[in-house]
Amino acid sequence: MAWTDLAAVAAGAWFALLLVPWQPWRTRERLEADPRAPARVALGDVTVLMPARNEASVIARSLAGLASQGAALKVILIDDGSTDGTTDIARRVGLADLTVIEAPALAAGWTGKLWALEQGRQMVTTPYVLLLDADIALSPGLVATLLEKAQGEHLALVSLMAAPAMSGFWDRWWMPVFIYFFKLLYPFHLANRPTAGTAAAAGGCLLVTRQALEGAGGFGALRGAVIDDCTLATLVKRQGRGATWIGLTHSAVMLRATDLRGFWRMVARTAFTQLRYSYTLLAACAVIMGVVFVAPFAAILAGGEAARATGLAAWGLMGLSYAPTARFYRQSPLAVAALPVAGVAFLLMTFTSALWYARGLRSRWKGRDYRRGSA
Repeated sequence: MAWTDLAAVAAGAWFALLLVPWQPWRTRERLEADPRAPARVALGDVTVLMPARNEASVIARSLAGLASQGAALKVILIDDGSTDGTTDIARRVGLADLTVIEAPALAAGWTGKLWALEQGRQMVTTPYVLLLDADIALSPGLVATLLEKAQGEHLALVSLMAAPAMSGFWDRWWMPVFIYFFKLLYPFHLANRPTAGTAAAAGGCLLVTRQALEGAGGFGALRGAVIDDCTLATLVKRQGRGATWIGLTHSAVMLRATDLRGFWRMVARTAFTQLRYSYTLLAACAVIMGVVFVAPFAAILAGGEAARATGLAAWGLMGLSYAPTARFYRQSPLAVAALPVAGVAFLLMTFTSALWYARGLRSRWKGRDYRRGSA
């Protein structure tokens, strides 16, 4: 098949993406903090669970974000074997109603984060639980805004995709692309429909009712999950525990800038899991990514008026699908033009994930290796 034909297939694929009814490329699902919200809802109904493993560089800022939310908010920080003084720094912040506990040694079959969260869950008595990563800072009023949305729309789970730090090259370019691809895999519009089979959540900032969490079996029900946030949303939604909602925000921000190595490992941690550890799906993914990202450029370079026109059309449609994400995160227009490069890089990260699995490693994160068959 000529490059012109492959570019035409790519153009058709991007055009179809723009036309599908659920429009996963859009950024319409969003929620920002309302500083007036704490006056309207009771923060005493929420307990924050924050697992922390060697977070000394960011923990003070994340707890300061919680201090800005309002009075009566309960916070349980679960130290997951930190060796850098994370808990000492946390205690010195002076956050009211902060409880610091030490997680026991990691039990077999659990991932570290979920094991830590389960220790905190057993201490929760409030109607709502906010799961918050230790490297995320919240704008004033966001917890109350989340609670107000959950109560007003009768949602069992509300989560927000935290905004990247945007403080380095990789954060400014790669993280928005990662979020864009996540939205293509888990369309927010479908995930937010109670009757749709799709379920998604962002575990860095996730509010869930204690009733739904316990009804789903607590964190023990997903103890070995690598993509634990989407697994939790699936359990809540499919077991009839209530509706779920996920959206974008600028009001929850990742504090840690990511370098290339860290970003590569972050994507590789879950990429092959997304493909259900299937080498057949990996091969199909490689073919699809090659056609939609590589073929348009190859057609442009191949020469010939028809090839260049077809390749440019596919590239333009590709950029059109990414433009809302670029605007939301205030990226340079060059980020839109460079999307094919990012697509190829993400495919290579997926190959890395598959290579780990072939070597017996299911996932790797926070200094822990999770072997195949360990969950």
